[in-house]
Amino acid sequence: MESGTNNHGKYAVAGATGRLGRHIVDLLEDSGHDVVPMSRSTGVDVITGEGLKEALAGVETVIDVATGPSPDQEEATRFFTTSARNLNEAGQAAGVQRIVVVSIVGADRFSAGYNAAKVAQERALLSAPIPVHVLRATQFHEFVEELVGWGAQGDKSYVWPMRTQLIAARSVAEAVVDLATDPDESEGPILEIAGPREESLVEMGNLLMTRRGESVRVEAVSDPEDPDHGKYEAGAALPGPDAKLAGPTFEAWLELSR
Repeated sequence: MESGTNNHGKYAVAGATGRLGRHIVDLLEDSGHDVVPMSRSTGVDVITGEGLKEALAGVETVIDVATGPSPDQEEATRFFTTSARNLNEAGQAAGVQRIVVVSIVGADRFSAGYNAAKVAQERALLSAPIPVHVLRATQFHEFVEELVGWGAQGDKSYVWPMRTQLIAARSVAEAVVDLATDPDESEGPILEIAGPREESLVEMGNLLMTRRGESVRVEAVSDPEDPDHGKYEAGAALPGPDAKLAGPTFEAWLELSR
């Protein structure tokens, strides 16, 4: 992190116990900030609204990295738009000054699926009264193992033929905290962060299996019935030229994680 240690405000983190949220909470607390972790396990539900009023009392900035239980477009859209509405309504009542939300690089280039649900979330937040900063991130290093597991069929695993710039969740968390604690440094409402170089999801999946000593072979597959099936291979999930780049590479991250 490069900034933010001079602004000791109060921050609420929605999705505080998730893969990204726990890093954000740790970084804020390590910098001396007052942090309110929000998740169902802490008694706060962004969908039902339970505990939101109490959690946001005195909060200046909400960081939203909450995710729903389903990748289905309809269910995910319902989750994200409902949470956006509830955070704004409770946030306005509590005097929240800004919201920082994490989204997906290239989400607006896709017409369906989880990406479309994230775009719906972005629009719901950006059209609401509380000022919003959107940080779009590429796929996390940590997701590669999950994607390989989801596609496993015997001694093979089938994943999207995705070109991406994989990034560590910790690196995204650092950028989120910098943005939340020093919003005046932002160059616009929508920013991007990505890993240091373009990588192939298939190749990184095979690298992961090799390092784990597993015999699973990762191969590319796309669904011709998916209206977006060719976009991952065409580079739609790659960042733009103004994206912030942050290491380590996936290979270096694997070494650090051993």
